[in-house]
Amino acid sequence: MEKANYESENVCCPRIDPALWEDRNLDWHNKMFVKDRVHTFMFMPLDFGRVMSRIGKKISNAGAVIPDYLALSDHTSKWNMDIYVAVDREVPGAVNTTISGKFFSKIYEGPFSDTGKWCKDFDSVVKSRGSSVKKLFMWYTTCPKCAKKYGKNYVAVIGELN
Repeated sequence: MEKANYESENVCCPRIDPALWEDRNLDWHNKMFVKDRVHTFMFMPLDFGRVMSRIGKKISNAGAVIPDYLALSDHTSKWNMDIYVAVDREVPGAVNTTISGKFFSKIYEGPFSDTGKWCKDFDSVVKSRGSSVKKLFMWYTTCPKCAKKYGKNYVAVIGELN
């Protein structure tokens, strides 16, 4: 999405083209991310906005770009999740990391409460393709406010394959 459209729509989350992420194989080699932690209660984020603002400031101060506005969530427990925000360069003052491997992505649309159904479906699709999921990430492409404004709540499930 072009930055001009993003700013003119007066929203915090840019639109994504779900076709770019639907049933896609991804091969990442040292894909750069900054990592932070979000507190959750029964998997529901408590401080997601604050953490994203903190990461956003560091990224902006470094003059870095977030390719595709990609932010992966790794639900490590009911009480927290790690967030990985894609960047085009190292970001001073942030936890810089890379992710490598073969991944598969699939787009879902609907309320966040459907996440459990989406994960089961995703696992089934991956198995039908002769593979299995090693690690699962969620990409919540919009916040609830922007999802309401756009009329769609696209979520990409991205799984690292064995």
